[in-house]
Amino acid sequence: MFGVVPKPLWERRIPADERNRISLALRCLLVEHDDGLVLIDTGIGNKEDAKFRDIYGVRNEGKDGRTLLEDTLAQLGVGPEDVRWVINTHLHFDHAGGNTYRDPAGAIAPTFPRATYVVQKGELEFARHTNERTAASYLPHNFEPVPFQTIEGETEVLPGLRCLPTPGHVPYHQSVLVESAGERVCFLADLVPTSAHLPLPWIMGYDLQPLVTLESKRQLYRRAEAEGWLLVFEHDAAVVAGRLGREGKGVGLVEALRAG
Repeated sequence: MFGVVPKPLWERRIPADERNRISLALRCLLVEHDDGLVLIDTGIGNKEDAKFRDIYGVRNEGKDGRTLLEDTLAQLGVGPEDVRWVINTHLHFDHAGGNTYRDPAGAIAPTFPRATYVVQKGELEFARHTNERTAASYLPHNFEPVPFQTIEGETEVLPGLRCLPTPGHVPYHQSVLVESAGERVCFLADLVPTSAHLPLPWIMGYDLQPLVTLESKRQLYRRAEAEGWLLVFEHDAAVVAGRLGREGKGVGLVEALRAG
C-alpha cells in the first residue's frame, strides 16, 4: 500500500498485523441528487471464494447473503432498485465488486437493476485487455454483465456532479467532484487512498504509473486547497474526510472527520 516508503515510516500511521496487513475501509459515497440517488463505487462485493477473502482479510458479510454496503443502504431505507446512478472510479475488484451479485442459481447480474452505470471508456477497455501485471485486479464478472454508459475525460454526469480524470493508479482512473450550496466534496478513490497518502511521494506500489500519480495529486491539491474542498478517503479506516492545509513543506489535514 505504500510502495517505496520504508515500513518504519508508514507503520507509524497505520500499524500492520502479524501477516503484514493493515486495516483499510471500503468506503462508498451515496449522493442525494434531484435526478435520483447516486452511488460512487460499490466496494468489494461478496462473489469471491474463501481463499480470496482470507488473503485480503475481507469482512463484508451482511444479512441473508447481502453485503455490508447493501445492509448500510437498507438502514437508510434504500434498496438496490432505488439507486439510479452508479459511478465507478475504476474497475478494480475492491471498487467495482459490488456492481454485480450472484443469484441463487449462480447467475451474475447487476446489483442495482434500475441504475445507469458510468465509467471512463478507456478504463472499460483497459479492464478488458489485461496482462500479467493487471489481470488479478480486474475480474470480468464485476463489469462484463453491466451495460455501462461510458464517458471520456472530464465530464459533468449530472448538474453539480463531475468526473475528474486523475490517472496514475491506472491510466483512466477518475475522482468525483460533488458541488452543492457552495460546498465542494471530492471522492478521491485511489489517487489518495488514505490520509496517510497525502504526502506527494507516498504512492502505492499498486500504481501502474507512479510519476503520473504524483502529478495528478499535485494538480488536484492546487484546486482543493484554493477552493476549500472536503476530500473523502475511500480506504482510510479512521479518517473519513478532511480539508487540505500547509504542513511544513508539504500538505496535511487542517480539518478531519473521523469514522465512528
